[in-house]
Amino acid sequence: MGNFLRILVAVGALLVTAGQARAQLDNRAFTSPEPGRTKFGKNPSLLAEGADTAVSRATPQAGDLRISLNAFTFFKDNEYFNDIVEGYTLFGTQLNPQLVYYPTKELRLEAGVFLWKDFGNPTLRQVRPTYRATWTHGPHQFIFGNIRANLNHGYIEPLLDFERVMLKPLEEGLQYRLHTQRISLDVWVDWLRQEYAGVSYQEQIAGGLSGSYRLTRPESPVDVSIPLQFTAQHHGGQIDTLHAPVQTLFNYATGVVARVPLHGSVLQAVRLNAYGLLFDDHSFSNYRLPYQTGKGLYINGTLETRYFDVMASYWQGHQFFAPLGGNYYQSIASRYGTPGFTDAERRLLLVRLLRDFRISDAAALTVRVEPVYDFNRQLLDFSFGFYLNFRQEWLLGNVGRRMRAGQQ
Repeated sequence: MGNFLRILVAVGALLVTAGQARAQLDNRAFTSPEPGRTKFGKNPSLLAEGADTAVSRATPQAGDLRISLNAFTFFKDNEYFNDIVEGYTLFGTQLNPQLVYYPTKELRLEAGVFLWKDFGNPTLRQVRPTYRATWTHGPHQFIFGNIRANLNHGYIEPLLDFERVMLKPLEEGLQYRLHTQRISLDVWVDWLRQEYAGVSYQEQIAGGLSGSYRLTRPESPVDVSIPLQFTAQHHGGQIDTLHAPVQTLFNYATGVVARVPLHGSVLQAVRLNAYGLLFDDHSFSNYRLPYQTGKGLYINGTLETRYFDVMASYWQGHQFFAPLGGNYYQSIASRYGTPGFTDAERRLLLVRLLRDFRISDAAALTVRVEPVYDFNRQLLDFSFGFYLNFRQEWLLGNVGRRMRAGQQ
């Protein structure tokens, strides 16, 4: 585990002049503190996706006590008929009510409970306590406990699966985020499974960083940035009885991202981004996977319109594998696919129709239709989904003022 953390810190040091790369999809309805307010009528910027420097429109004061509710209802139907990933449906709801306290203006403490209920299942899938401490100091933010998870990191889908917002909603560990006019950075560690002496399983850790450097000024007619992304997953440990070999997997991505505003009443902007990706099994000859190295090419073009966004994506992967990434992009079958199946050369064309409907500042409904064509198999699959995001806070009062008044 020590080598894993040292490598993660080293890569983070190399990218300290980089920032958070926007994912190729506009996921702000899933990440913004106000799902129905941030996107609509706003020009997407470097800080828009995943930025959480302001948790609500009201500026917090020392002593503020609040209650918050994060509610998420999802339906995603994957009509897939291939050996990498067969079709399945995700349908359920997740709730996270919390108490929020500000000991100081810069320190935010949250504690609550996370509830996950899949429809068609009479029992709760998860009931877990949640806790987060967030210290914001200028452009810097340090998060301890339940970090800002999944889509908040801003990865492209081959590196981090969109479905993690439903299947892996909580991440626990440490996170550092930096947001300036040109630079944005997200460095994180998610402690997946704690190891204890004598157990029959390995410790599991995931982590990485997502960043980009903005090349153009805010007033420039074209917004151009250079993204840098890195993920890692580690299975190991020394005090278990399993004595399985250590496994450490790395993924890297970089490229260029551009957005051109069109200022039309219907056609609003064009987004283009292209990435080169690498896969490296860094397990020191303890290889468990069919491939030890791989690479990929990922090209996206999006037309933003008044009514919906249309996006076309091309994926070409050679022996590519990302343990946290979207199932469809991999050269190794997922747990939903045919066991042991591999496809060394993947060539895919994805077309997406995306629309967010504003319900209120606190709520938005997202609709997505996503056909995908496999050139090798000459196979057309598709998925579609509906997602309702609601996030809001209410101020209960200021405990600090009450305490000061009682001392007088």
